[in-house]
Amino acid sequence: MARPIIGISCNVKEENAKTFFMLHSAYVNSVNEAGGVAFLIPHQANLSAETLDALDGVLLTGGDDIDMREFGQALHAKADLMSPLRQRGDFALLRALDERPHIPVLGICLGMQLMGVHKGCALIQHLHDVIPNGDRHVGNKIHPISGAIGSGPVTSSHHQALSGAGPFETLALSDDGVLEAIRLANRDFYVGVQWHPERTLDAALGLGILQNLVKAAAK
Repeated sequence: MARPIIGISCNVKEENAKTFFMLHSAYVNSVNEAGGVAFLIPHQANLSAETLDALDGVLLTGGDDIDMREFGQALHAKADLMSPLRQRGDFALLRALDERPHIPVLGICLGMQLMGVHKGCALIQHLHDVIPNGDRHVGNKIHPISGAIGSGPVTSSHHQALSGAGPFETLALSDDGVLEAIRLANRDFYVGVQWHPERTLDAALGLGILQNLVKAAAK
């Protein structure tokens, strides 16, 4: 059986009037190790539907912060905004995915936040404002999570998080109450995780999460 093709959303760097699409190799390596073939998705909002026609699954990656002014929230002083090109591209991709419920989707870190905001969830723009020790989620720190998706130590690097699951099912929380994993019950595989499975050593919560995406894409 041919390996399923997993499209991975890129980050964007704009420098000296040039635009670069960039991606940490850990995402590519993890998808390939999980049994898929990694393809990079550049942010071409007008070609999102055509892009999805070439893919068996989608991975939305981590990155900088969403500009929440587009969604009715004032911008936090600590926000470090993603490129507008990436924001347009990611949300265009999510809208196109709404029309293709058969395509499995995994959102990692920012990717989970994008999925949630796209479906109307509010965003905590700086965790330090609402939990005593927000630093334990920043800078590839390891902390425990538990829930229907599994229990164990995960590697995190984020200062924002969804404030509630909205239309999603909650799959996991951290021990300090941060929403760590979500899914849409009416889709076969539409899952977001707040941690970085491509950097997590726990077999089930690390590579296992990518394997679940690849298995869903192979159906």
